[in-house]
Amino acid sequence: MPEPYDVITMGRIGVDLYPLEVGAPLARVETFGKFLGGSPANVAVAAARQGRRTAVITRTGQDPFGAYLHQELERFGVDPRWATAVAEYPTPVTFCEIFPPDDFPLYFYRRPKAPDLEIHAPDLDLDAVRDARIFWMTGTGLSAEPSRSATLAALRARSESAERAGRPGTSRRSATVFDLDWRPMFWDGGDDSSEAPARYREALAHATVAVGNVDECAIATGEREPYAAARALLAAGVELAVVKQGPKGVLAVHRDGTTADCPPLPVEVVNGLGAGDAFGGALCHGLLAGWPLDRIVRYANAAGAIVASRLACSSAMPFPDEVEEALATGEVTADLATRTASGDAADPETPAAPGAGTAPAAAPAAPAAPPARPDARTDPRTGAGS
Repeated sequence: MPEPYDVITMGRIGVDLYPLEVGAPLARVETFGKFLGGSPANVAVAAARQGRRTAVITRTGQDPFGAYLHQELERFGVDPRWATAVAEYPTPVTFCEIFPPDDFPLYFYRRPKAPDLEIHAPDLDLDAVRDARIFWMTGTGLSAEPSRSATLAALRARSESAERAGRPGTSRRSATVFDLDWRPMFWDGGDDSSEAPARYREALAHATVAVGNVDECAIATGEREPYAAARALLAAGVELAVVKQGPKGVLAVHRDGTTADCPPLPVEVVNGLGAGDAFGGALCHGLLAGWPLDRIVRYANAAGAIVASRLACSSAMPFPDEVEEALATGEVTADLATRTASGDAADPETPAAPGAGTAPAAAPAAPAAPPARPDARTDPRTGAGS
């Protein structure tokens, strides 16, 4: 019998095309870096960087970008066996603009339909999903069929397996994580979607951990105040509620009464996109290690801060020694932020990603007065990846 995966993620994948020019609107950008993207894929990469055996359930187009993503998953140590191709739809592409410290508009190209929404329940390896020590799914996977039914089928398989095994509660070494991942542009009705809250509640009933920022918690529970949102998530069925508050830090509340309220780690932000995915991969690592809640949250928070100090997402995910260094120094130093560019922290079996040489230190400096902003834009989910 094959060894169970430490982490299986499910959902969005795509190609991130990030400008190598900080402070410039897309209309004026001339050079881009190409990276593996999509929050669940990034979380799998982040967990793999922590030494965990990971895989992702997703779909790409049957095109060169799809082939690139498959190759990148393998190169980052993520098993791509369930990253299958869809002939009918192109691989999604996502552009962003970079206006540090807190403005990173995202532009998604997922039409006429993203292949990762074409995951079908009958095609799932439910035995692998049941056996995985952590299963990670996202709100985007609930936004359309057949992905919605497939995601719920995977969740039900997890919760039914736990009930049969006599584990109604969560173990810190086994978890079903719902990344609330609110992307209004993917739902009918957008921010006014009447369906999203109901689908979120349905998924929460099967999850043991919920992770989201205050906007996402509001969609899932109607609550925006962090402690109220955490209590509402616990009431919805999870055992651990994690509320990300951006510059105010992270709040985590466990059903057993344990609470961790972690302040932010000082960092010179270059690109906040992907910080939440680094946080997620490190959260999985800490849960699997059985660490105390406070240590898990501080570690995950540091991992996210490191990625916020770098240009890319997937290729910027930190290694354990980098996270420990940030915790020891109490900040993300300039040396640590630029280390991906120099290769100091590169894993010998995980070469630097394309474009890694254009991490923050190598990117052109921001202009003294940023050019005028474009009129039309999509607000980002800062620190959550694409």
